[in-house]
Amino acid sequence: MKAEKLKSSNGEIIEGPLLLEPLIFGDDRGFFFESWNNKKLNEILNQNINFVQDNHSSSQRGVIRGLHYQLQPNPQGKLVRCIQGEIFDVAVDIRRDSKTFGEWVGCYLSSINKKQLWVPVGFAHGFLTISDSAEVLYKASGYWSKELERSIIWNDKMINIEWPLSNFIKSGPLLADKDANAPSLISAKNKAEIL
Repeated sequence: MKAEKLKSSNGEIIEGPLLLEPLIFGDDRGFFFESWNNKKLNEILNQNINFVQDNHSSSQRGVIRGLHYQLQPNPQGKLVRCIQGEIFDVAVDIRRDSKTFGEWVGCYLSSINKKQLWVPVGFAHGFLTISDSAEVLYKASGYWSKELERSIIWNDKMINIEWPLSNFIKSGPLLADKDANAPSLISAKNKAEIL
């Protein structure tokens, strides 16, 4: 498995998120690859990550899910992959003392490229469905908690994510109410609701 650090939109590497590319064995019968190996991932991350929950979502073209994260004492790191279709996946640095606070990284994940994004604790996560539909699987290092879950507005001007909306949809993204009404990053910081 290859691991690649990602650069933010201003060209600076953000420490934490990694784009992971598996070694794929393919022939005329199909393909095989190891989608997750606890030992290899922990060696790459130089941490001891213990995933406790798998999540699976299905979304239609133009859906944005996020930007989601969880507060202490139950934050979540996520290992995200797209098993059907294609998404534009994003991680936003919400570590209050980070030199890259408020910066983001983005990458395309698809059933074709089989890449995965590691979104560590301290980052908000979201994605846009690019294909007609997409199914996304992600492993989480903390259990979901309604009381601790938070969102940041997808189009926060300070973060300024360059969502590839114009390429795929004309009327704006499709959002859950909690995502459409989420606060800005600065508002979340002022309420001490970031990591």
